[in-house]
Amino acid sequence: MAKSKKRYVCQACGSVSHRWQGQCPDCAEWNTLVEDAPATIFSQKHDLSSGGRAIAFEPLDAPGEVLTRRTTGLAEFDRALGGGLVPGSAILMGGDPGIGKSTLLLQAAAKIAKAGSETVYVSGEEAAGQVRLRASRLELADAPIRLAAATSVRDILTTLNTMAPPALLVIDSIQTMHSDTIEGAPGTVSQVRGCAFELIRYAKENGVALVLVGHVTKDGTIAGPRVLEHMVDVVMSFEGERSHQYRILRSLKNRFGPVDEIGVFAMAGQGLDEVANPSMLFLSGRDEPMAGSAVFPALEGTRPVLIEVQALIVRLQSGATPRRAVVGWDNGRLAMLLAVLEARCGLNFSSAEVYLNVAGGYRLTDPAADLAVGAALVSALADRPLPAKSVWFGEVSLAGEVRPVAHSTLRVRESAKLGFGCGFGPMEDKAGPASPSAFRYRGIRQLANLVDQVMATT
Repeated sequence: MAKSKKRYVCQACGSVSHRWQGQCPDCAEWNTLVEDAPATIFSQKHDLSSGGRAIAFEPLDAPGEVLTRRTTGLAEFDRALGGGLVPGSAILMGGDPGIGKSTLLLQAAAKIAKAGSETVYVSGEEAAGQVRLRASRLELADAPIRLAAATSVRDILTTLNTMAPPALLVIDSIQTMHSDTIEGAPGTVSQVRGCAFELIRYAKENGVALVLVGHVTKDGTIAGPRVLEHMVDVVMSFEGERSHQYRILRSLKNRFGPVDEIGVFAMAGQGLDEVANPSMLFLSGRDEPMAGSAVFPALEGTRPVLIEVQALIVRLQSGATPRRAVVGWDNGRLAMLLAVLEARCGLNFSSAEVYLNVAGGYRLTDPAADLAVGAALVSALADRPLPAKSVWFGEVSLAGEVRPVAHSTLRVRESAKLGFGCGFGPMEDKAGPASPSAFRYRGIRQLANLVDQVMATT
């Protein structure tokens, strides 16, 4: 006999508890535990004599249909996907409200539809008239997109089964979908998981590229259970600051391509424009070398992007509490780097306020940014600009050593391509990474050598 038990599921992290609590014990969020459908626990094993069918096993080299990627017409979108849409793939796209997720997907759907492929756009958050209004503003009203405003998964799948499978199916958003076979309100863990499972199964069986738009929580993660990210093939994050025009489409998980690949867009009056050379976007406005400014060749997936790191040091009078403010970089890593500069290089930051900013609102996660941040801090402290047309990269250890990083040659080549003449980085096994003849590379073994280099700059 089956035994039913109540269970409560956290709507923020998906944690399951057998009693209600005001605070989730796993993610520490308040008032997020909601009663879910009863879990049925069986004490007996499956009765294999009453059903089931044998499955056929195949070798890895068995002949089969070759899946061909379908381009979206947006080169930056295709780059983040790893080359385009794979038939039968499920893509989860998250991002802050108003960042441009619906605009990007509407532009991609319009290009695919104009190329002669069937596309279906189902909106659960907006009425059809509101979507048409946005399409008119983007000058996409003539695109042959099949548009619908619906939230019932049963109705959506019934309609799709009466027509030929489309090339692209967009669900905006998965948190608004509901199934009448599952208990709970739309947006709950059980509804999100069940609706996503039904839609993904349809996409796999019919070779349809499915895009699910997901809400994000206040800390920037995709809302709903973590199992949703495991169910899909690709997880993408649409990032950017509303005060800046640029947007970054980042691949967080990709079963068909590289992870951490990015596509860069700029918000314009008629939608999102592609940025083929993002380095020029983030380096715009740099004229003469200034103290506290360093250029770092970041690596996003397979794409090198040159970013400007800015630092400002303000000396305080005795007794005042210094402030540390960071925008675009990890606050804990800045504290560690300041400690290394004080302990290993003899510099004094304890009586000064430190402000660090990554230009353009870009967010750095590459550990190779340590040397560029250190160069910007030392330059600001000494009030001396760094050498003109120079780039800095390398990871700094607690001992003050500058350690090698991945893809040094790729970083150097991109810097030389954009007109930079010299680079400072870790000591390599040889004289330095392979670089063009006009580019000078100087290896730095200790962080103290960086201080000597800045102080020697005239």
